[in-house]
Amino acid sequence: MVVSWYTQYLVGGYLKGKDLLSISDLSADEIRSLIIGAADMKARNNWLTTLGGKVLALIFEKPSLRTRVSFEVAMRQLGGQVVSLSPAEVGLGQRESVADVVRVLSRYADVIAARTFSHRTLEIMVDHSDVPVINALSDMEHPCQALADLLTISENKRGLDGLTLAFIGDGNNVAYSLLLAAALTGVDFRIASPAGYAIQERLLSLARDYARESGSQVLSTEDPSQAIRGADIVYTDVWTSMGQEAEAEVRRRVFASYQVNSELLSLAKKDAIVMHPLPAHRGEEVAHDILDSPQSVVIDQAENRMHVQKALLLHILGGTGIL
Repeated sequence: MVVSWYTQYLVGGYLKGKDLLSISDLSADEIRSLIIGAADMKARNNWLTTLGGKVLALIFEKPSLRTRVSFEVAMRQLGGQVVSLSPAEVGLGQRESVADVVRVLSRYADVIAARTFSHRTLEIMVDHSDVPVINALSDMEHPCQALADLLTISENKRGLDGLTLAFIGDGNNVAYSLLLAAALTGVDFRIASPAGYAIQERLLSLARDYARESGSQVLSTEDPSQAIRGADIVYTDVWTSMGQEAEAEVRRRVFASYQVNSELLSLAKKDAIVMHPLPAHRGEEVAHDILDSPQSVVIDQAENRMHVQKALLLHILGGTGIL
């Protein structure tokens, strides 16, 4: 008899009741089990009743398409219910303190996922919540995106072993979570950013510690050609994230030579895939034609947000009787 992923990974309750603020809150084995589970559920493509009677509360300080819809659909496909709260409805930290909001929501919901401007807001939530808190994006990290990215890479490259990922652009929250995820799972990670926009050295140091254990390598450079040469995966993100709009013109000038275009992409392997977490500023960080090319997997990435979040919610809220 083949043991299903539900039995193999969830009956033990590996992550039951656990918060997820950083991708480094997960071990390499836990990351891989989430990817296996997400792939399994994606292949099955069925609705479950496993989380019937469970409620997910979504809190947003920023606009959201993929995060909101992927979490809502994931929870409903698992049989649970969702309550979505916009900035105007909550006024997090303004109309009401973060601590009070979370203490109240803990009485109504079984898990909270929050998209916040400040990572500190999530830390306050964890300190005052009686239920697990998931980082749905902060200024520091985007762990759910990193999980979806690893699933997408694994699907397209038949696993993660022996791969090199090149990130071209800002050393932002997406880059940092992806760096940690790669270092934990043995994927070589190279990032090319302009001076002053690289991932902080103390954060690179943590990733290098993980890389030494997994056998991967981490490179930070200002040269996009050095980062992308021979890469299996080419990743980019917007130069100006939400909350940085006042810096947009300066960033366009600074990042002008960091656009992922056909010339730069030609330095990667011929079968390299192109990734972007979306939304994209076509014509800025990525040339207009690249995201619609056969090498692009950006829509797969977006879909996979839902599948990894299903696996994550099952891990956190499951634990027994999931067959």
